[in-house]
Amino acid sequence: MPGLSDTERSGCKKMLSVLPKSDLLSLSDTVTNKLIAVENVTEAMEAILSYTKDAEELLKRKKVQRDIIFKYLAKEGVVMPPNSEKHQLVKRTLEFWSSGKEKTVRPARRSEASIIISPSFQVSADQSLGFDPLALGQQFCQWFFQLLNSQNPSMGQQPQDWGPQHFWPDVKLRLLSSADSQQMEEFQGAELVSLRLLALARDERLLLSPSMEPRGLRALASPHGLVLVAVAGTIHRDAACLGVYEQIFGLIRSPLDNSWKIKFVNLKIRGQDALGGAEVAAPALTCDSSELQLLCR
Repeated sequence: MPGLSDTERSGCKKMLSVLPKSDLLSLSDTVTNKLIAVENVTEAMEAILSYTKDAEELLKRKKVQRDIIFKYLAKEGVVMPPNSEKHQLVKRTLEFWSSGKEKTVRPARRSEASIIISPSFQVSADQSLGFDPLALGQQFCQWFFQLLNSQNPSMGQQPQDWGPQHFWPDVKLRLLSSADSQQMEEFQGAELVSLRLLALARDERLLLSPSMEPRGLRALASPHGLVLVAVAGTIHRDAACLGVYEQIFGLIRSPLDNSWKIKFVNLKIRGQDALGGAEVAAPALTCDSSELQLLCR
């Protein structure tokens, strides 16, 4: 019996933890064919995880309802349209787990850069093990958009620690939005930049869902210590997909605490009207590496 991988086990455990005791006990009986007697929630969960043949089988169980999967994905920073069918959520969850981006603690191999993002939004990298800008970019995007999206009231979760502390004091934000017309906004300073980005999620109730696929994410490092992370994604409000966005971050390491802070943000938003019917399911970056190199200068 193949069983669950560590990533699948971690994700399934998070979903099962929200089930009522009666549902857990019932699900345990179903999975084990009543051959394993359990007396409490802990034993029931362990039996379910141990005797499940594969993750897809467990996700398709009636007790694992659509809303449970939807909320799990949202908390992991994977934004899906609220009207998604259960089979679509199951498929996306399996893709998410196979990508290795589920937040499980994994011992780093000695050949890998050790990149850690703490709750205070600091990223540290052990340069003695080598430095991988793309690995930093992937983890940075996962952290940043989960942090920003948590400020959106429609997510129904406790907002995480957003604030100017994540930015350099002289940070710059350029926000270009194209819908019926084109509008450019520019902000400077950690307080103003932090508040404008916060307003996107909290006041305008936008959910930004990054594409972590190769064509939607790019990162490179300059010789002077600036790391550029470019990401494309879709923008949602409640059940509606409003359009796509491209965002470029400039990150610089702080010598004081070996952390990374945001030096600049370029955000380009295109509404559905400005897309002319283009595909928005998996948006790709329009900027290439040479354009990013120019920003490094």
